[in-house]
Amino acid sequence: MPSFVDVAGRRVAYETSGDPAGVPVFLLHGTPGSRLERHPDAAAIALTGARVITYDRPGYGQSDRHPGRTVVDCVPDVAAIADALGVARFAVAGASGGGPHCLAVAARLPDRVLRASCIVGIAPFDAADLDWLAGMDPENVKEYGWVTQGETVLTAELEREAAEELARVAEDPTTLFGAFDLPDADRAVLQHPLMQQVIRETTAEAYAHGVSGWVDDDFAAVRPWGFDVAEIRVPTEVWYGEADVLVPAAHGRWLADHIPGAEVHVERDEGHLADLDIELERLRTFVTAAAAAG
Repeated sequence: MPSFVDVAGRRVAYETSGDPAGVPVFLLHGTPGSRLERHPDAAAIALTGARVITYDRPGYGQSDRHPGRTVVDCVPDVAAIADALGVARFAVAGASGGGPHCLAVAARLPDRVLRASCIVGIAPFDAADLDWLAGMDPENVKEYGWVTQGETVLTAELEREAAEELARVAEDPTTLFGAFDLPDADRAVLQHPLMQQVIRETTAEAYAHGVSGWVDDDFAAVRPWGFDVAEIRVPTEVWYGEADVLVPAAHGRWLADHIPGAEVHVERDEGHLADLDIELERLRTFVTAAAAAG
């Protein structure tokens, strides 16, 4: 069950898992997603030396909506959770739609963030030197087309999409992405039984109170983020897959070029998803580096 913290009158839901005495690591979920988007085996997480902290971004799961939020608005939420847990310094990682939120925390809490990791994260929509939609699967392009038509259209379309997704996942979690033309690497990851467990849990929780979190994430992605990645001064990793059709590799390359001193990891044959066992090993390495920075 989640715990809650109040941020400016909003309720934010969060959970912890892993080693209570380990290195605190915020894992920021994708779009759509929830706090349950994490390795489901707490004992396995503990062996990495991490105390993993996850939370529902506003509108997802059990967190109240924050209408009109921008990417940088996640920073007070993360800070409030850290304060509630008595955590002074921590590492932060975010995947996909969680990537820019991770970067916002790294940029605006430099005295608290030990290390950051942006995994298959999107680049700013207004980047002058990036064709933002190029290489995206048509299903993703269609979704961002709804964004341009306004909240009423976007909400109606995402309500339909969420209902169809919930029905598919209940029957077969490997169909999470529906009509997306995924690379073989992503299809292989979806076959992992633990990944299927995570998909079932996080999908149901993401839409517990509707699709407002998804709606607001989409708008936040295309609005100015409220910070510049050039502000980042903490050690930051950028991971991306060359075969990714949800967040094309060009986004990862752009972030790698614009985040000062970025440590870049290119997965030549990988797509958007990572095997959970590989994620655990990455977490172990990330924790070791974060501990050294502290």
